[in-house]
Parts: sequence; C-alpha cells; structure tokens
Amino acid sequence: MDQQFAQTDLSQDEHIKDKSDFLRGTIRESLKNPLTGALDPDDVKLIKYHGSYQQHNRDLESERKKQKLEPHYQFMVRVRAAGGVTAPEQWLILDELSELYGNGTMKLTTRQSFQFHGILKRGLKPMIQSVNEVLLTTLATCGDVNRNVMCNPNPYQSKVHGEVYEFAGEISSHFLPKTKAYHEIWLDKEKVAGTPDMEPLYHHTYLPRKFKIGLAIPPNNDIDVFANDLGLIVIEEENRVKGYNICVGGGLGSTLGDDTTYSRLADVIGFVSKEKVIEVAENVIGIQRDYGNRSNRKLSRLKHTIDDRGLEWFVKELEARLGWELDRPRPYDFIKNGDTYGWVKGINNKWFYTLFVEHGRVKNEDGYELKRALREIAHIHKGDFRLTGNQNLILGNVAETERGNIESILEKYGVKNNPKLTGLRKNSMACVALNTCGLAFAESERYLPSLVDKLDKIMLKIGLQHDEITIRMTGCPNNCARSSLGEIGFVGRAIGRYNLYLGASHNGDRLNTLYKEMLSEEDILQALEPILTAYAKKRERGERFGDFVIRKEIVKPTDRPIRVLF
Repeated sequence: MDQQFAQTDLSQDEHIKDKSDFLRGTIRESLKNPLTGALDPDDVKLIKYHGSYQQHNRDLESERKKQKLEPHYQFMVRVRAAGGVTAPEQWLILDELSELYGNGTMKLTTRQSFQFHGILKRGLKPMIQSVNEVLLTTLATCGDVNRNVMCNPNPYQSKVHGEVYEFAGEISSHFLPKTKAYHEIWLDKEKVAGTPDMEPLYHHTYLPRKFKIGLAIPPNNDIDVFANDLGLIVIEEENRVKGYNICVGGGLGSTLGDDTTYSRLADVIGFVSKEKVIEVAENVIGIQRDYGNRSNRKLSRLKHTIDDRGLEWFVKELEARLGWELDRPRPYDFIKNGDTYGWVKGINNKWFYTLFVEHGRVKNEDGYELKRALREIAHIHKGDFRLTGNQNLILGNVAETERGNIESILEKYGVKNNPKLTGLRKNSMACVALNTCGLAFAESERYLPSLVDKLDKIMLKIGLQHDEITIRMTGCPNNCARSSLGEIGFVGRAIGRYNLYLGASHNGDRLNTLYKEMLSEEDILQALEPILTAYAKKRERGERFGDFVIRKEIVKPTDRPIRVLF
C-alpha cells in the first residue's frame, strides 16, 4: 500500500485504481461492447485519466425513461495544450473534430484546456487519435493526477512572462503519468513484454484526488493562483524571475449540507529559488500521496490533508523531506484576477488580441458567429491561439500588417465591438452544468447570459455599465467556474434556484460569503438592485464591489482567509 499510515475502508475508486494495471482496466473491451453506449462502471472511473468523462444528455432523460431506453450516453473529451497554446492548423483540426464527433461547439475551460461535448462511444477513440495526430494530448486532463498547469499564456508580455511560460511547460511535462496504457489503448501501441509500468511519483494507486498547479505573475492574478493545490507566485528582480512564493491547500469544491467540505484558498508558506521549485512540488505531491484521505473522496484534496493535520505540521513534513528550510515569503501585490481585453504589443514586436468568449463556448449565434470568425482567421493567421484561465482567447503573434485583416473578420461576423459586451459580462464565468454535467443541480452556462442581460439594465440605469465586477455561476458547489471567487457568485441548488454569495475580492485573495439561499431570478434581481445602487452612490474612490459589501457589512468577510507564514 502506498500510504505510510494504512487507512481502512478505502473508497471504491482506490480499489479500482489498485486493480487497474496502471489505468488499463478493461477500457479496450468496453469500447467494443455494442450493446450499450456506456463503458463498464470501473472503466468510467479510469477513463478520466485518459482525458474523458462519461456523461449523458440530461435534456433527453425523461423521454428516454418513458421509452424504456438507457440514457443517451455521450462523452466529454478534454484536450491538454501546453500553456493553452495551439497553432492555426491545430485549431482548424479541433474545429473540424467538434463537428465530426461532438456537438459542433468547442469549450475553452477555466484551466486553459479545450473540451468537446456530445461524443458518442464509437467516436471516442478516433477523436482521441485525431487529437494526438496534431501533436496534442488528452492524457491527465482529468483523474487523480496533476492536471493542466496554468500560467499567463502570453510569454511575450515581458521577459519574466517568457521565463514563467517555459517553466510552466516544464512542470506540466514533469508530472505527467508514466503509464503506457494511454498509448496502448488510444494509439494502438503494443505493450512491450518484460517492461513493467512504473509510476515513480504517483505509485500504482496515484493520488487520492486531483491535483492542480498554477503560476501567477503579480500584479495580475489572472489564473486565480490561490484556488490551486499548489500555487506559485512569481517574485522578480531586475526583470528576471528570482524565485517563487509557495502556496498550498487551495481548492473550491464542496458539498451542500456537509460542513466538513468547504472552499479554501491556499496559504503562503515560504519562498524558494526557481531552481528548487520542482523539488518542492514533487515533495508537496508526495505528502498528499502518502497522507491524503483515501477513504472519503469528499475529504481527499490537499486542503483537507493540511487542515486535518495543521499547516505547521505540513511545513515541517515538507522541510524534512526536502532536507532544508523554506525562506520567508517575499512581498507581492495583486490588483485583479481577470483578463485585459484588446490589443497589446509584445516584446517580440508582434501583437496579441485578447477576445472575450462568453463562458468559453465557441459557437455561432445569429449576429455573433464566433466559431465561423475564428475558423476564417485560422486560415490566414500566421501566429497562434492562446487560451486564458478565464475562458477567453488570445489571438497571438499577429504581425502589424495582419491586424487589420483580423479586425475585419471579427467585425464581419459581429464579434468585435458587440454592444452586449458590458463590464459585467466581460467579467463573467460559468461552468457547463446542464445539459451534460451529471453533477449539476441547475443551469449555468445556458442561463447566466440572460441573467446578465437583466442585470445590465440595472447597471445601465445606475451608471455602472462599464464597471468591472466579477460575476460567476456554477450549477453545483463543485465550483468549476470558481464561483467562490466571484464578487457576485451563484451556486445552483435546483432548477431555477441559486444561492447568492457576495464579497470576494477583485484580485482573488478573498472568498465570498453566503448572502441568501434558494433564490429565483426575481429574487436575485430584487436582492442585487439595492446593493448595486448603493455601491454606485456610496463607494469610496477606487473601491471594488466586493470590498464595498464587506465595508457596509452586507456580508461578513470569509472565515477562511489566506494565511502567510512569516
């Protein structure tokens, strides 16, 4: 057994991993079973490590039950792109695959990945094969391993950004699983006899739960560094990376009605030079591997390991494994946690255009044909496409002579200068939720745009239509769209009902607090209008909405603040 202290009553997932033969299971056989659109239940768990979730179309659930048919099973595939970057040729293939195997849309995620929904079982293997053929992968985008490593996707913003971008890719590659199962199942590679699989870091049962790493460059916390299991805050000196402040224990998911689960931001425990970061990361992951809860998956993230044993215990254990002590954290300052839209010139004399993509869904609508616009751009673009941590897209490395062509295409399809792009909308995020997510209690991505329409009428009336207020919605408390860090946050409770949270900071270093529960749309508008009106009239100079509701005692500040060990 991997853990230093044996745990009784291991969760079913642990038994599945233990007997999986390094994530092979019976996935090959499940894919060939013609009698069902689903996989074997154990393989449903294992396929996550390969980059896919089994789902079903919940819009058809009732009708299929009436017809005594099994659920309309389908799969989500998540694509890992190093630093969230793809070439135009790769973008065009992904666009084509979304039409060929998926529901015709592409989803840009909050972790700088691509998601494709609506894939039937027969299309799963050719989809993953095609992704690999264009030098991308789906490996370890899900499962109890380190997920996609996040960072600012523009390495040409400064020399520091370039260093950090390269280092994020190094970390991502370093922590990929070593199993050969992925290549055997999806790419038809032969298993080599006499060469057993080895996972020197993860061991044969991997981690107790998912693990997330993110790197942030002050003053912009554009990847919500404190929401990660391991956050790295860049400390620079003379326009070079000096090292990183180490943050541990972030994680936003919880379970309604279970107070043992909660959102938590990472604590800042020390500073290390850049040469020592991977060593620190390996040992942080090793502690979680050895001490994380493998009995109850709701309590299995690093945040619970730290809170169960104490932050001081964690730091001592980390330093004992390292054989040296962390330095004291260095000063840093964050001012915002969103994206800055429009054109910016890079140090390579190329241009980068950050484009708002509502909730990351690349699709065509009447008067707003985003998917068609990006497809046409990809045919002429000589640069690249870069995903941000806020579901948006950067058209990168654009030559001065090509800016006009790109703007013309965006204007042609109604994407540029869209009048609906208010301050509130451009700072909104939503998870997928219904109809595909099996965990969702309520709508999110399909509903938040219409709610913002109604809130924007209030914002226009009180003169705040250009103000940046972060507003985030999730269909359940798993928090995929980081709703706990919204100055206005919504968590779905039931169809048409949401919990309303207020008071997160605009820079991502304070969680929001529950304000009211089980609100309908009418209740939401009635609750927010007087608060927004008061903010417009009574805010102090430069005061953000999240800070205002705390100062006015509309909600109390979170009881789980970030700790910094000095």
